[in-house]
Amino acid sequence: MMVSSREELLIYGTGGHAKVVCDCALRAGFRVVGFLDDDPQKHGGRLWEFPVLGGFERLQKGFSSEVKLVLAIGDNETRRRVAERLRPLGVEFAVVVHPSAQLGRGVEVGEGTVVFTGAVVNADAALGRHVIVNTGATVDHDCVVGDFAHLAPGSHLAGGVHVGPGALVGVGACAVPNVKIGAGTIVGAGAVVVNDLPERVTAVGVPAKVIAP
Repeated sequence: MMVSSREELLIYGTGGHAKVVCDCALRAGFRVVGFLDDDPQKHGGRLWEFPVLGGFERLQKGFSSEVKLVLAIGDNETRRRVAERLRPLGVEFAVVVHPSAQLGRGVEVGEGTVVFTGAVVNADAALGRHVIVNTGATVDHDCVVGDFAHLAPGSHLAGGVHVGPGALVGVGACAVPNVKIGAGTIVGAGAVVVNDLPERVTAVGVPAKVIAP
């Protein structure tokens, strides 16, 4: 999923996650015009060769309709709040897919979603809005990943898994076929999900067990 090299992109966030998003976007063919951050101390600075142009107030002043935006914010709830704050401004969010990632036939990708280096999303899977499919993560056939969810590096979903909105599947965690991970739930690093998990809990271990509501 390459884009025209003339397609301009603003990146919201300046942390380590933003660096990876920027690298992914450049390799996908976007022209990064700068970063935005709500920390005023960062305004006027630079991340690599790119300027930090301001924060939310800079978007309120308006940008060309040709410029798209991507949220480079790793925390799911923060990313959701920023997206909701931006909605009234009519911002157009980009989909950013690293050229080494593989998307199978029939895959659906929502606005603002980023698919990182080496990730694989197989046939008829559906990724919601502002999802992060991080480095080397795999999503097998017919999975559904809800809005603002994050699949951490090296995590793996077998076929037919449903991940609820805002859920986090931790580094190296995996889920067996057809299980459901509830909205806002955190699956700890290296955990193996073999049964459905309810909403807004934390589950760890092999097999994954709920340790906190």
